[in-house]
Amino acid sequence: MGLLTYVVGPLIALTALAWVIRFGFARNLAGSVGAVFRAMPLTAAFGLTVVTLYVLGSVFAPVIAPYGESQVFDAFNLFPGDDPNFILGTDQLGRDLLTRLLYGGRNTIGIALITTFLAFLIGATLGFLAAAIGGWLDQALSRGVDVLMAIPQLIFALLLITILGQSTINMILVIAVLDSTRVFRLARAVGANIVVMDYIEAAKLRGEGLGYLIFKEILPNAAAPLLAEFGLRFCFVFLLIAALSFLGIGIQPPLADWGTMVRELSIYIGYAQYGDWQVASLPLLPAAAIALLTVSVNFIVDWMLDRYSGLKN
Repeated sequence: MGLLTYVVGPLIALTALAWVIRFGFARNLAGSVGAVFRAMPLTAAFGLTVVTLYVLGSVFAPVIAPYGESQVFDAFNLFPGDDPNFILGTDQLGRDLLTRLLYGGRNTIGIALITTFLAFLIGATLGFLAAAIGGWLDQALSRGVDVLMAIPQLIFALLLITILGQSTINMILVIAVLDSTRVFRLARAVGANIVVMDYIEAAKLRGEGLGYLIFKEILPNAAAPLLAEFGLRFCFVFLLIAALSFLGIGIQPPLADWGTMVRELSIYIGYAQYGDWQVASLPLLPAAAIALLTVSVNFIVDWMLDRYSGLKN
């Protein structure tokens, strides 16, 4: 019963909402915008609907949440339905689970976005520089990236955060640097294919500088694969932050996040042996929120690749 209540029911409702939104926009919007929605698959509409709801929930969490992020009550371990003041119940410390979910999305998604932007700034800049300049700089950066990528990312992140100290800033910097290696490889590969084009040679003959070549010639032509990669990188960063928080070295209290909620609510899994599946399924709340966002972003990325990069199934 808990699984149907918390997972299957909302999925059906979100799918129906996505179909209604796509149908309404496709029918009522004219021109190119309406054509986009008419050609949009239901999976992409589902992804856009879910991501929009996540963004709205994260931005307006202080308004939507019934209580404060760190507010503690005398009611401990309340389950859904026990108290109308706590719709989803409370945890072992007496914090409202609905409030923690909303603020957890705000913190986890926001920090993942900041980290992904920073990773792209580092990786794309160095990748384009390596492609445009070449020579010893290309070799030095490429070999350094190879060394970093040879170490498992989660283990390396655990080691660095343990050495530098457990803080949100350190976590963002460590993950951004480690994830920028993947962005570097893509930016360098795409940039290497662009720098041999005739219009790049023409720009060099006109005397254009390195900054002009990167920002005016290479970057606009590499935008499509980079945008698709941004969605994928965001998913990996988002999952890595959740994993680190689950292990206790990610986002630190009193900030709420979904990885920590999965760890804290996992104590209720033992209720399954007594047949109380509603209580045992409580860890599915943050876990399903993580999985739903990841799948939705991938739906959008697949649609973008199919529409804008020339890739067809």
